[in-house]
Amino acid sequence: MRWLLAFLFGAVFGAAGGVALGFFLFPFVFPPPPATETLQASNDSRLVAKGTFIHANPSDPIHYGSGGVSVYSDTVFLNEDFEVGPGPKYHVYLVPKASIRSSADVEDTMFVDLGQLRAFQGSQNYTIPAGVDLNLYQSVVIWCEHFSVLISPADLDFET
Repeated sequence: MRWLLAFLFGAVFGAAGGVALGFFLFPFVFPPPPATETLQASNDSRLVAKGTFIHANPSDPIHYGSGGVSVYSDTVFLNEDFEVGPGPKYHVYLVPKASIRSSADVEDTMFVDLGQLRAFQGSQNYTIPAGVDLNLYQSVVIWCEHFSVLISPADLDFET
């Protein structure tokens, strides 16, 4: 009887662990194709700022990013050279703080969530909600909502 309970216990926890591991590994094994969106800013849209995504913690080989980002008055555009390491439930945030280098720098801020990242590579558009004062936001951040981890920040240089 004991071996049957041990077998059932192991089967249930093994299956649950396998499903959880599958959800975690899915984006690594089956990443979406690179994005190839074109800039969709409106006719009255103007370039507000530019930045470059960085590898905030070089000792962390999983959470990295690179490539450019352009912020227009109504759109955040991840440039063609954009790339981040794959993972679950990444989002694009506007953050009202400069020099983001750790997860703690994002957690206590009133960021603007622009939506879930659609691809780990390539050009993508994210609409900025109406009424957002871009002068208050000094960074664009790729954030893992699933694990509350900073993936890659980009400090913004505002156009004059």
